[in-house]
Amino acid sequence: MPNEMPLRKIIHVDMDAFYASVEELDNPDLKGKPLAVGGSEKRGVVSAANYEARKYGVRSAMSGFMAKKNCPQLTFVKPRFERYKEISKIIRSIFFEYTDLVEPLSLDEAYLDVTINKKGNPSATMLATEIRQRILEKTGLNASAGISINKFIAKIASDINKPNGQKTVNPEEVIPFLEELDIRKFYGVGKVTAEKMYKLGIFTGNDLKNKSIEFLAENFGKSGPYYYHVVRGIHNSEVKPHRIPKSVGAERTFNENLSSEVFMLERLEHIAKELEKRLTKSKVAGKTITLKIKYSDFTLNTRSKTMPYFIADKDLILETAKNLLYQEELQNSVRLLGISLSNLNTDDKTATKIDDKAILVQLKFDF
Repeated sequence: MPNEMPLRKIIHVDMDAFYASVEELDNPDLKGKPLAVGGSEKRGVVSAANYEARKYGVRSAMSGFMAKKNCPQLTFVKPRFERYKEISKIIRSIFFEYTDLVEPLSLDEAYLDVTINKKGNPSATMLATEIRQRILEKTGLNASAGISINKFIAKIASDINKPNGQKTVNPEEVIPFLEELDIRKFYGVGKVTAEKMYKLGIFTGNDLKNKSIEFLAENFGKSGPYYYHVVRGIHNSEVKPHRIPKSVGAERTFNENLSSEVFMLERLEHIAKELEKRLTKSKVAGKTITLKIKYSDFTLNTRSKTMPYFIADKDLILETAKNLLYQEELQNSVRLLGISLSNLNTDDKTATKIDDKAILVQLKFDF
């Protein structure tokens, strides 16, 4: 393997149905019943669902109405983010017992680089087992884990034996593992991209691997070289303890659909105020303001404007959001509004690309 592509031992830990599991932990009467956090049978969106609810097709980001239709016996509970953060801190403290190279992705998942670890244990597989047991003992919650040579494969692997399981993909197993994988399992390949790949005859990792980098770049733009490399096990992104956000946003789903722009402007003011708080807390500013509009029929519309300077002030954000709202005529009544700020002053402009002709050579060491 080229010197610029070090072989690492990466663990991806992902809590099982985290929000719902916390609710079951605090209220045992909910255990074993279909449960959704967030939303309601009338309004809102499901934030999380337990495994009993998932059997009925209930998923995060689904409307509460549709979730209840799929599962009439579904129980809704309001999210308690302070409680989730409290338990997340306990879980994160366990991670730091093993390594300082911890990159949280959200409250319920993180990457750990244990190539060199505080326990002096050369087996990443054994460490993952121990970490999951420690989480269970300290919180009463189950976690799953994926273990491999880089973040991309570790994240895919963590989903293989869910819930309450783990999967190790050793260095010599990487290529066969990726070749046999359904293309929908590749992290970064969403529903739209998967449909496009199907039309091009790409159904598995092996199908993807047989396409040239030129073909993939032509059909998938900047993502083409990314797909070309990851299917060959090449993903050189380091575990970054201080993950830099790409955007900061705030949004609100309304109890009743809004059809008057006057009422929308009032809501936008509250959203801009919340966004300003988040920007201040993160100590960032941005140039690109995006207004998100979700209509009552669930269609989504976004409108953006890039400023010549960085901003974080509520009044400037609100003024731009207002202009974006009036930019086009509304297509329907509105159920959700959101404002986000991207093109931040934290963006890394020095990131380098992996050589298109990099060759993967398998190296072996104990996992």
